[in-house]
Amino acid sequence: MRFDYLEAKDVHEAIELLCKYNGRAKVIAGGTDLLLQIRNKALTPEYILDIAGISGLDYIRYDENHGLRIGALTTIRTLETSPELQQSYPIISQAASQLGSVAIRNVATVGGNLCNAMPSAETAQALTALSARVLIIGPDKERIVSLEDFFTGVGSTVLEAGELMSEIQVPVLPPNTRGLYVKHSMRGTTELAIVNVAVVVTLEPERRPVCKDIKIVLGAVASTPMRPREAEEILRGKHMDDELINKAAQVASEEAHPRSGSIRGSVEYKKAMVKVLTAKLVRQAIASQ
Repeated sequence: MRFDYLEAKDVHEAIELLCKYNGRAKVIAGGTDLLLQIRNKALTPEYILDIAGISGLDYIRYDENHGLRIGALTTIRTLETSPELQQSYPIISQAASQLGSVAIRNVATVGGNLCNAMPSAETAQALTALSARVLIIGPDKERIVSLEDFFTGVGSTVLEAGELMSEIQVPVLPPNTRGLYVKHSMRGTTELAIVNVAVVVTLEPERRPVCKDIKIVLGAVASTPMRPREAEEILRGKHMDDELINKAAQVASEEAHPRSGSIRGSVEYKKAMVKVLTAKLVRQAIASQ
């Protein structure tokens, strides 16, 4: 198909162009998702706005008092290999390592992975479980939105006309916190997830393994990444033995609502995998602390 190519030198110019071509322009950075959608005719934009050349949006900054800041143009490969993330937020590196091939991870950006808003997006579950927020810059103002509220459906977000995601913000993790991520697919990292799960568990320091707090995020089993809140509540404040973990995992599978007819797995299979993977990750998170 035919489209016009635009290139922005800075955020201000990008926002101006998005406003000018309201609804007719799609943003591209790494292009690993967008170009595939255009090739498959799932999207037919009149304009492609390239923001890859904008400087200052590719960074990882960590402060032990204020937490983590990730620029939206940071590549997935950078997340995967960052010593800082591997030390302080290993679940992010873990999730990044499961996205496509190394060649794809070298160009795909975290902002693109999130803004594409696929329910199986690798970084979405891990960052949501970490209570991440996103900084959005628009023509008139900046705003911060919880990542959990950022997604509104398959391929859709709260981004309004002329807005760009510029940064992902992750709070400092409480002591005794461990996060784990797993992606289940038929042929490894290069294929979309059948189910993916992220778990972040904080234990009571003097009463292990009593759960002080927990966030479970499920992918590819709803129109957006979802938290099975009833399952979380079963574990929160409790001594997490095998029986309780199994009960919570069962409830998580019941809360999941994958669409029927998916080519990547039946409703029953996806629910069964939610149960298996949730229980596995919770146990591993406890054992690793």
